[in-house]
Amino acid sequence: MKHHTRQRQAIIHCLEQAGGPMSPQEILILAREKVEGMGIATVYRNLKLLEEEGKVRELVLPGEGARYEKSGLSHHHHFFCRGCYKFFCIEGCPREIISMVPRGFALEEHEIVLYGRCRECRDYRPDDSV
Repeated sequence: MKHHTRQRQAIIHCLEQAGGPMSPQEILILAREKVEGMGIATVYRNLKLLEEEGKVRELVLPGEGARYEKSGLSHHHHFFCRGCYKFFCIEGCPREIISMVPRGFALEEHEIVLYGRCRECRDYRPDDSV
């Protein structure tokens, strides 16, 4: 068993408080509030260890770098905000997903990502008059 450093505890806290998967850079910004001077290499190293321990899950989505979320969450999908570039968790899954699998194929896992704007960003429009 690996001991839990202050840095690792700060990273775990960030992921527990997050409303969706976070990039290493987002984790770094929030973790620095608890551990001053933390660097990006420390975040990556600890994320790797946490993933090996099964406490963190890496999520790689098309067109995006790796993001991380706490392991053990119930089955869910994600919403990506094109305004603030954050991911949000969406509970549940369409029941008809299995009917989309081609005949003779075996579904092992899936990821559904919805794209749009979150509440804070949906009404924001940059000033086009400039």
